Amino acid sequence: MSGPAASPKVLIIGSGAAGLTCALKLARHGIASTVVSKAQLESGATLWAQGGISAVFDENDSLEAHVRDTLVAGAGLCQDEAVRFTVERGPGVVRWLQESGVDFTRESGADGKLHLTREGGHSHRRVVHAADSTGHAVETTLAGLAAANPLIQVRERTISLDLILDEQRKRVIGAYLYDRRTKRVDAVPAQCVVLASGGANQVYLYSSNPFGASGDGIAMAWRAGCRIANMEFMQFHPTILYNPGLTNSGLTNSGGNGGSSVPAQGARSFLISEALRGEGAVLRLPTTGERFMPRFDAREELAPRDVVARAIDHEMKRLGLSHVHLDISHKDASFIEEHFPSIHAHCAALGLDITRQPIPVVPAAHFTCGGVLTDLAGRTDVEGLYAAGETACTGLHGANRLASNSILECLVFGEAVADNIADSLLVMPPMQELRPWDESRVSHSDEDVVVSHNWLELRTFMWDYVGIVRTTKRLVRALNRITLLQQEIQDFYGNYRVDHHLIELRNLAACADLIVRSALARHESRGLHYTLDYPQTLAQAVPTILPGRVLGIGAR
Repeated sequence: MSGPAASPKVLIIGSGAAGLTCALKLARHGIASTVVSKAQLESGATLWAQGGISAVFDENDSLEAHVRDTLVAGAGLCQDEAVRFTVERGPGVVRWLQESGVDFTRESGADGKLHLTREGGHSHRRVVHAADSTGHAVETTLAGLAAANPLIQVRERTISLDLILDEQRKRVIGAYLYDRRTKRVDAVPAQCVVLASGGANQVYLYSSNPFGASGDGIAMAWRAGCRIANMEFMQFHPTILYNPGLTNSGLTNSGGNGGSSVPAQGARSFLISEALRGEGAVLRLPTTGERFMPRFDAREELAPRDVVARAIDHEMKRLGLSHVHLDISHKDASFIEEHFPSIHAHCAALGLDITRQPIPVVPAAHFTCGGVLTDLAGRTDVEGLYAAGETACTGLHGANRLASNSILECLVFGEAVADNIADSLLVMPPMQELRPWDESRVSHSDEDVVVSHNWLELRTFMWDYVGIVRTTKRLVRALNRITLLQQEIQDFYGNYRVDHHLIELRNLAACADLIVRSALARHESRGLHYTLDYPQTLAQAVPTILPGRVLGIGAR
């Protein structure tokens, strides 16, 4: 094990927009960091984001309008201070990306202004984008800058097991990291740790996220004693390409797609960007061609995601449908090909011409609105431990995230965390020698099939019982199964050598437990949490906050 002097002072777990922004901003302060990535550096949910980044650039728009739209989408649970903090910094972080080399789509003409699109829940055009591959443009640019920066070390194909706390269990002093190449666990010291590992959306059988979205940061923070907030609010994107020939329920691509920069076909569901609806695409019943969103909401296809997802779910169940149609074929073919080249090409490869045919779509798990409770500097309940991006619950999203506020949050809070670390690093205690991971009492397991079965079982009953529409009876059933699974997982974790499948399964089970217990605690329907037993929305909006559990970090 390397000594403390050989390690940078800051350990950043996650290499998406939040983690890379934090690392690059720390480097500007002259502070070294190590970025831990499950796969290669360019990976994670950011890479796959299609829509864009919401920020006020239109002269007819305003910061107040962006704040108002975010608060409305959040259904009363947003923290006003967090919303204003984020929205006010939106134009600045977009300009920083431009200066860093991100090539955003511009209007045709001499002035070359940024092209702005509109998505569900937004009252104005304010979504800055790079065609329909914004996340790819942002992630590859930031990853290239990080890889070239001498103050940023990168550990690829590495998964975090647990945080390491001091003897008083009040401060983080490092983390245990599992190297997928050497199959060893290293104890890595740090003066502070940043959790930027994304959400827990692979807890569901169908998800728009790549494998690796297993809630690692949320689970680790909870086991370290941090409070977790609003985990019942799991956002389902309304329009994922329905293709029965592909599935993302297998285990073989788990943990970052085997290190590949592009997941194999079937490793994830293909998202059909909300920007299509912003540019006029409409939802229709495949049986009759009838538009159905006008029956559900005055905003029609541009209603917030929770409304659209529930409407699709309702129609599918009412009529016994496997999918509905999203139709943009009434728009000019050249417009579609210019604005949505990735979606057009992907569908064309499957024999679907979206300039002439509707797109079959279904909802799928997409975004974790809750997470590790933080303040506006990204600080958690544990000293020296920060969280940013989808791992965190900053108060921005409330009960439902407004479209394209996700990368915005990553950029704003990645910078906020870096600034706070720069201000406080000098007064932090020096790094400590750490106890090595104990492998002396464990053996190799030949029960991989059990881990695979548990992985699939967890994601299946979460989809069936804790999905878009819930009941107390289904939630209790799910909780009973989670309890049994966790007992089996702990037996494996305590007696056998860990691997990346077991690490992710353990974290997913912890997140599933947090989701279900949060859902059972909310006796109303609000935002993304809709239950048939409590269909009304209470007058007072109260966050769901679950205490952390210090379980003996790193203990077998």
